[in-house]
Amino acid sequence: MTTTATPELLLAIDIGNTNAVLGIYRGSELLDHLRIESRRNSTADEYFASVFLMLQQRGFAFSAIDQAIIGSVVPQLTGVFEEVCQRGIGKAPVIVGPGTRSGMPILVDNPKEVGADRIVNAIAAYERCQGACIVVDFGTATTFDVVDAKGRYLGGVIVPGIGISADALFTRAAKLPRVEVIRPPSVIGRTTVQAIQSGLVYGYVALVEGLVARLQTAMGEACQVIATGGLAPLIAKETESIGEVLEFLTLDGLRMVYERNRDDSPEPHVVRRGHKA
Repeated sequence: MTTTATPELLLAIDIGNTNAVLGIYRGSELLDHLRIESRRNSTADEYFASVFLMLQQRGFAFSAIDQAIIGSVVPQLTGVFEEVCQRGIGKAPVIVGPGTRSGMPILVDNPKEVGADRIVNAIAAYERCQGACIVVDFGTATTFDVVDAKGRYLGGVIVPGIGISADALFTRAAKLPRVEVIRPPSVIGRTTVQAIQSGLVYGYVALVEGLVARLQTAMGEACQVIATGGLAPLIAKETESIGEVLEFLTLDGLRMVYERNRDDSPEPHVVRRGHKA
C-alpha cells in the first residue's frame, strides 16, 4: 500500500509600507490570508502574538507551517518577521533579495534597488501571461513594472499612490476635507468632496491609460496588463487598459520564488535564508 505525502504548508509574507499580507499555501492553493498593519516600532513579540492568534482563529497551528518566505520593502520589519518565523516554524525563512533565485533576468542598472514586491509581481504576471506584460500595483505607491516577451524584467514607473495623494490634499490644503476614495456620481463633481473623488479616481484612470500607452510604445509590442493592490478593482472598472485584476498576485509570486529555491528543486539555485535585508 502506498501513501501520498500531504503537501507542505508555506507561509508567504509580503511586507509593504502600509500592511503586511500573509498567505497560507498548500502547494499552489492559497488556503487563507491574513493582513496586519506594518507598524515599524512593533516588536517581534507583538507580531508573533498577532500572527499566532490570527492563524489559530483560522484553524491553523503556527507550528504546523512547514516553510516561510518573506518579501519586504520595509527593512525595519524584515528581521522582525524573520524572528517571528523562526519562533513559530522553528526554521529560518527564505528572504527574497540579491542571491535568491528568481528565474527572471533583471535588466536594470542596479537590481538591488528594485523592491522585492515588484520582482515577485513580475514573476507571477509573466507566469500567467507567458508573454510581454505590465503589472500595475496600487499600493502605498502605484508602480508599473514591465516584462518583455522573453521573460526579462526591464524596469518600470513609480508614482505616489492614491492614498498618499488624498492625504496630501487634506494635509496641505486647509479647506479641503479628507474623503473616501470611491467612484463619484459623475466626473464633474458638484460638491468639493465629489470633485476630489473625481480627481483621485479619474485622475488615476487617466494616469494608468497614459502610462500604459507610453510603456507599450516604448516596448514596441502589445502587452497584457495585470493590476493588483487594494484599489485595483475600483480603477480597473473605469478603464479598458487593465485586462485583469489579481488580488493575490504578490503572494503567488512569493510562492513561485520559494518553489524555485526549494532544497529539492531540480534547478541550480542560490538561497539567502535568514538574511536581514
